[in-house]
Amino acid sequence: MLAEQPSDRYRYFAVLITASLLLGMFTSKPLAPTMAWGDDTPESVEKDKDTASNKASDDKASDDSQQPETDQYGRVKVKPRRSSAAALAKGEINFDDLVFDIEKDAKLDVEKLTKEVRSLVGKKVKLKGYILPSTLFSDTNIKQFVLVRDNRECCFGPGAALYDCVMVEMVDGNTADYSTLPVTVTGKFEIDTKSYAYPGGKGPKGASHLAIFRIRGVSVK
Repeated sequence: MLAEQPSDRYRYFAVLITASLLLGMFTSKPLAPTMAWGDDTPESVEKDKDTASNKASDDKASDDSQQPETDQYGRVKVKPRRSSAAALAKGEINFDDLVFDIEKDAKLDVEKLTKEVRSLVGKKVKLKGYILPSTLFSDTNIKQFVLVRDNRECCFGPGAALYDCVMVEMVDGNTADYSTLPVTVTGKFEIDTKSYAYPGGKGPKGASHLAIFRIRGVSVK
C-alpha cells in the first residue's frame, strides 16, 4: 500500500510544499459592517443598529430554510455523487468516490478511509479533473502534477479537503501537457501515506499531509 520515494519525488515534494503555503496565503477577509443611515446621535445610532439587527435576524430566520448551504468560498454544498456500479466496473471514478470522514486541515486517520476507497488500490482507473498550474515545472512534457476537483486554487494545500486532490506520476515514458480544460487521467490508483506527509507530520493549521492519493498515469486526455 505504501510506495517507494525516488529522489525526483523529493524534489517535487519541495515544490508542492512551497505552492501549498503560497496558496494558503490568499484567504479572503470579511467586509467591514456598514454604518446605519439617519440621525447620527448616539441614541439614534444604537436604535438603528438594534432595529437593523432585529430585522436581519428575522430575515435570516425566514430565509434559512430556503438558502442552500455554502462552504467558505461561497460555493453551494452538494451531496456526493458517487460513481455507479457500472462506471466503477469500467474503472471510471470521480472525486466524490474518494471522499472520507476528515475535516479540512485535520490530521490523517487512515482508519477513516472507506472500504470503497481502499478497494480502488491497484486498479486501473479513469479520473477527470484539472491540472493545478501552480505546481508545474513546465507546460509540456509534464511527468508529475496535481489533479484537483475544480479549477480554483482551493483544492490543494491549507484549507483544502485531502480528498480533493490526487498526485499524478506519469510512467512508462508517458507525459502530459497543461490544459485549462478538464482532463481525464488513466492509470493505477494508489494510496501513499508517506510520500506527501509534511515533515514530522506537522503542516499548516495542524494538517499532517498534502495528499495521500496517487495515480501512476499512462495517459492524460
